[in-house]
This record gives sequence, structure tokens and C-alpha cells, in this order.
Amino acid sequence: MSLLIDGYNLLHASGILGRGIGPGSLERSRNALLNFLAESLVEKQLSRTIVVFDAREAPPGLPRTILHRGMTVRFAPKGLDADTVIEELIEAENSPRRLTVVSSDHRLHRAARRRRARAIDSDVWYGDVIRLRIERSRAKKHAGKPTGPISEVEVQFWLREFGVLQELDDKAAVEAPPLASPAESTPSDVRSFGPPGEKLRDAPAGNPFPPGYAEDLTEEDV
Repeated sequence: MSLLIDGYNLLHASGILGRGIGPGSLERSRNALLNFLAESLVEKQLSRTIVVFDAREAPPGLPRTILHRGMTVRFAPKGLDADTVIEELIEAENSPRRLTVVSSDHRLHRAARRRRARAIDSDVWYGDVIRLRIERSRAKKHAGKPTGPISEVEVQFWLREFGVLQELDDKAAVEAPPLASPAESTPSDVRSFGPPGEKLRDAPAGNPFPPGYAEDLTEEDV
């Protein structure tokens, strides 16, 4: 199954962004998202994943198409937006029924349906990725022992383990119960939330979640 991801749309849906602005903020947020994907998807899926971003603040000196930890990352050329590039990739796909388009943009949902590809909203897909990653982590930690359904408290615990959440804000710290480990949580259901021929080269991975990366991106950037 191939993945075609609307990068900034998923960045916004995942919550890997903040409310400030500053030099390099968008690049740091992009790298945080890409590193999260690289650590969440299984290895064989990475080579079949394309993440598309609009051109603004593309890394200087890099081509429009790069490799990041096995994934293909594309930046829309000047004059085009990411949606247009994604539509072109959908049209060019040789096996559209094996393609999943990740975006909450219904324009892209329509383009996917025309080719009989699967389309899924970014927040729903992100929630599924988190759930599957938690299940893999639980299975590894408990060595195959049954652990039951994933509780909301456990979701919060594992998000911190994954580095997605760094800390609760003051209000949440007052209203929420103390953070428990997976073994102490009460099981309950968890909801989803949350150019041909061009030579590719690896982009630097960097620190997946640099300090303060989620505090300096305005919603306008998305």
C-alpha cells in the first residue's frame, strides 16, 4: 500500500505545531513531523510514502524532491500548491487502488475517488497511526501478554514516550488526573484524534523534537 500525504495538512492535524513565529520555525516543525512518521511507519512502508509540502520556506540549496529517512519528500514548485502536485501524483499512479491519500482537503478526496484510491482525513489517519504504534510498543514491552483496550490515559502516556507531547499546560494539569503508566490505567476504547529522473539524496534527520519546536508556528503558516 502506497501513501501520499498532504504535509502541512497533517502537520496541523497532528498538533505538532505551536502559536508563535520565528526564523526556521516551519522547517523545525516539518522535520518533527517527518521524523515522527519515520519512527511510526513500518520500514517497508517508508519507501512507498510521499509527503508533499507547499513551497514556502523550502530548505535552501536542496532540490524540490529529497529523501528523508527513506521517505520521499516533495516541495511544490513555484506557482503551484501542494494540492496540485498531489493531484498530479494521483493521476500518475500506476496502481491507484493500492494508494492511500492522507488529507482533510475534500478536493483531494474527490481526486482520489476518481482513480478509485482510498482517501482519509488527516486527523483520523494520525489517530490510527498513534494507536498502531502504541499497540506495537505494548506488545514489545509486555512480550506478547494480553493488555486489553487502550485507555485515554495510556494514549497520553505513550504520546509523551514518543515525544509528541512534551508537557500538559497549567489548565490541563489541574483538570486532568495524575498521569498513570499503562499498567495503572483503566481500559476503555480509544478514539482517533488527534520530476522524473531527479537524483534524490538524504536530508539531514536532525533532532526529531528540538526544544520549543511546538511553540513557534502560527496557524497562518499552516
